[in-house]
Amino acid sequence: MSYRILADLVVGVHFAFVVFVAIGGLLVLRWPWVAGLHLPAAAWGAVIEFAGWICPLTPLENWLRRRGDGAGYEGGFIEHYILPVLYPPGLTRELQIGLGMAVLLANLVIYLYVARRLARGNSRMRSGATGPQR
Repeated sequence: MSYRILADLVVGVHFAFVVFVAIGGLLVLRWPWVAGLHLPAAAWGAVIEFAGWICPLTPLENWLRRRGDGAGYEGGFIEHYILPVLYPPGLTRELQIGLGMAVLLANLVIYLYVARRLARGNSRMRSGATGPQR
Protein backbone atom coordinates (compact mmCIF):
# COMPACT_ATOMS: atom_id res chain seq x y z
CA MET A 1 0.00 0.00 0.00
CA SER A 2 1.43 3.38 -0.93
CA TYR A 3 2.23 6.07 1.59
CA ARG A 4 -0.22 8.42 -0.10
CA ILE A 5 -3.09 5.96 0.37
CA LEU A 6 -2.08 5.47 4.01
CA ALA A 7 -1.98 9.26 4.49
CA ASP A 8 -5.46 9.55 2.95
CA LEU A 9 -6.67 6.79 5.25
CA VAL A 10 -5.28 8.68 8.28
CA VAL A 11 -7.11 11.84 7.14
CA GLY A 12 -10.34 9.84 6.75
CA VAL A 13 -9.99 8.41 10.26
CA HIS A 14 -9.14 11.86 11.60
CA PHE A 15 -12.22 13.36 9.95
CA ALA A 16 -14.48 10.57 11.26
CA PHE A 17 -13.08 11.11 14.76
CA VAL A 18 -13.73 14.86 14.59
CA VAL A 19 -17.32 14.24 13.46
CA PHE A 20 -17.78 11.65 16.24
CA VAL A 21 -16.46 14.10 18.85
CA ALA A 22 -18.70 16.89 17.55
CA ILE A 23 -22.00 15.03 17.19
CA GLY A 24 -21.41 11.54 18.53
CA GLY A 25 -23.62 12.35 21.49
CA LEU A 26 -26.57 12.09 19.13
CA LEU A 27 -25.82 8.38 18.74
CA VAL A 28 -26.33 8.01 22.50
CA LEU A 29 -29.99 8.86 21.98
CA ARG A 30 -30.39 5.60 20.04
CA TRP A 31 -27.61 3.50 21.56
CA PRO A 32 -26.79 4.53 25.16
CA TRP A 33 -23.71 2.27 25.24
CA VAL A 34 -22.01 4.64 22.75
CA ALA A 35 -21.52 7.08 25.66
CA GLY A 36 -18.69 4.83 26.87
CA LEU A 37 -16.86 5.55 23.62
CA HIS A 38 -18.00 9.09 23.02
CA LEU A 39 -17.23 10.64 26.41
CA PRO A 40 -13.49 9.77 26.35
CA ALA A 41 -13.28 10.80 22.68
CA ALA A 42 -14.98 14.13 23.44
CA ALA A 43 -12.67 14.69 26.41
CA TRP A 44 -9.63 14.03 24.22
CA GLY A 45 -10.95 16.38 21.53
CA ALA A 46 -11.56 19.10 24.13
CA VAL A 47 -8.07 18.73 25.60
CA ILE A 48 -6.50 18.97 22.14
CA GLU A 49 -8.52 22.10 21.31
CA PHE A 50 -8.15 23.93 24.62
CA ALA A 51 -4.48 23.11 25.14
CA GLY A 52 -3.65 24.05 21.56
CA TRP A 53 -1.98 20.70 20.97
CA ILE A 54 -1.73 18.96 17.64
CA CYS A 55 -3.55 15.68 17.30
CA PRO A 56 -1.06 12.82 16.86
CA LEU A 57 -2.80 11.89 13.60
CA THR A 58 -1.63 15.13 11.97
CA PRO A 59 2.14 14.45 12.26
CA LEU A 60 1.50 10.84 11.20
CA GLU A 61 -0.29 12.01 8.09
CA ASN A 62 2.46 14.53 7.27
CA TRP A 63 5.15 11.88 7.77
CA LEU A 64 3.32 9.50 5.44
CA ARG A 65 2.98 12.21 2.81
CA ARG A 66 6.70 13.04 3.03
CA ARG A 67 7.57 9.35 2.75
CA GLY A 68 5.38 9.14 -0.33
CA ASP A 69 5.73 11.40 -3.28
CA GLY A 70 5.89 14.48 -1.08
CA ALA A 71 3.01 16.09 -2.94
CA GLY A 72 0.89 18.52 -1.01
CA TYR A 73 -2.85 18.36 -0.66
CA GLU A 74 -3.64 18.79 -4.32
CA GLY A 75 -5.95 16.46 -6.19
CA GLY A 76 -8.17 13.72 -4.93
CA PHE A 77 -11.42 13.75 -2.97
CA ILE A 78 -9.89 13.60 0.48
CA GLU A 79 -7.44 16.41 -0.15
CA HIS A 80 -10.00 18.63 -1.81
CA TYR A 81 -13.04 18.11 0.44
CA ILE A 82 -11.97 16.75 3.82
CA LEU A 83 -8.66 18.48 4.53
CA PRO A 84 -10.09 22.04 4.39
CA VAL A 85 -12.60 21.03 7.07
CA LEU A 86 -9.86 19.64 9.33
CA TYR A 87 -7.36 22.41 8.60
CA PRO A 88 -9.34 25.53 7.65
CA PRO A 89 -7.38 28.54 6.46
CA GLY A 90 -7.18 31.29 9.06
CA LEU A 91 -7.70 28.98 12.03
CA THR A 92 -6.74 31.17 14.99
CA ARG A 93 -6.30 30.18 18.63
CA GLU A 94 -9.46 32.10 19.54
CA LEU A 95 -11.47 30.31 16.85
CA GLN A 96 -10.05 26.99 18.00
CA ILE A 97 -11.21 27.66 21.57
CA GLY A 98 -14.61 28.85 20.30
CA LEU A 99 -15.06 25.66 18.29
CA GLY A 100 -14.12 23.61 21.34
CA MET A 101 -16.67 25.48 23.45
CA ALA A 102 -19.38 24.98 20.82
CA VAL A 103 -18.71 21.25 20.71
CA LEU A 104 -18.78 21.01 24.51
CA LEU A 105 -22.01 22.99 24.72
CA ALA A 106 -23.73 20.91 22.02
CA ASN A 107 -22.73 17.67 23.71
CA LEU A 108 -23.76 18.98 27.13
CA VAL A 109 -27.24 19.72 25.79
CA ILE A 110 -27.45 16.26 24.22
CA TYR A 111 -26.32 14.48 27.39
CA LEU A 112 -28.71 16.52 29.56
CA TYR A 113 -31.53 15.46 27.25
CA VAL A 114 -30.43 11.81 27.44
CA ALA A 115 -30.21 11.99 31.25
CA ARG A 116 -33.72 13.49 31.50
CA ARG A 117 -35.10 10.87 29.15
CA LEU A 118 -33.50 8.08 31.16
CA ALA A 119 -34.71 9.56 34.45
CA ARG A 120 -38.24 9.90 33.06
CA GLY A 121 -38.15 6.26 31.91
CA ASN A 122 -36.90 5.09 35.31
CA SER A 123 -39.60 7.02 37.17
CA ARG A 124 -42.28 5.44 34.95
CA MET A 125 -40.88 1.99 35.68
CA ARG A 126 -40.93 2.67 39.43
CA SER A 127 -44.52 3.92 39.31
CA GLY A 128 -45.64 0.86 37.34
CA ALA A 129 -46.70 2.80 34.25
CA THR A 130 -46.57 0.65 31.15
CA GLY A 131 -47.64 3.01 28.39
CA PRO A 132 -47.88 6.67 27.57
CA GLN A 133 -49.40 8.77 30.32
CA ARG A 134 -52.69 10.51 29.46
